Amino acid sequence: MNYSVSSNALKDKVILVTGAGDGIGKQAALSYAQYGATVILLGRTVKKLEQTYDEIESFGGPQPAIIPLDMKGASKKNYQDMAETIEGQYGRLDGVLHNASLLGVISPFDQISEDTFDDVMQVNVKAQFLMTQALLPVIHKSKDGRIIFTSSTVGHSGRALWGSYAISKFATEGMMQILADELSNTNIRVNAINPGGTRTGMRAKAYPAEDSQQLKTPLDIMPLYLYLMAPEGREVNGQCIDAQPK
Repeated sequence: MNYSVSSNALKDKVILVTGAGDGIGKQAALSYAQYGATVILLGRTVKKLEQTYDEIESFGGPQPAIIPLDMKGASKKNYQDMAETIEGQYGRLDGVLHNASLLGVISPFDQISEDTFDDVMQVNVKAQFLMTQALLPVIHKSKDGRIIFTSSTVGHSGRALWGSYAISKFATEGMMQILADELSNTNIRVNAINPGGTRTGMRAKAYPAEDSQQLKTPLDIMPLYLYLMAPEGREVNGQCIDAQPK
């Protein structure tokens, strides 16, 4: 697939990126800004968000905004307040990239602790559910809205030892499909991306013995992230696309 977009494809768009402090989320925020978007950086570590902010400023991208939020502890009201703030400041939201996820623990099913399971489901599923619910009225104000979820290869096909994470990604794909179907007659397109093995901190935690130099970088997989957020991707809805097809 050719995922090329015009150099100003995201001009004047307002896009929220979760997990924008490092890894794929950081690169997506940088790339969206390079293509003209005003990016709202959401994450739990202010220092990392500030670094992303500074990088966007350094290449002259539109001034970003920072929302420090720990999705593990955030309440429904936190997301509603956030949606009101975004609407108050920008009048609409054109896109959200749900990128932040917790890996949990790689372990046999019968050894997954309830706390680990709850934390993974909270960040990877419930927080995204509550955030999307709160943001939908603001995204409806966009002429060309986008919601992009992040899945995983283990969200297509369950794999031994991937327990909570795989279950959360199956749930994520289901949530994406339901929303895409419900919104199919609107201006909003809903899809998911499976980034595949990418050189990130989470990947290193899951595969400590792997040679990370053999993996694609977050920048390598950005064409798909740009395409699904841009006008060029308007026809795609309800799909989970592999950024690194086999």
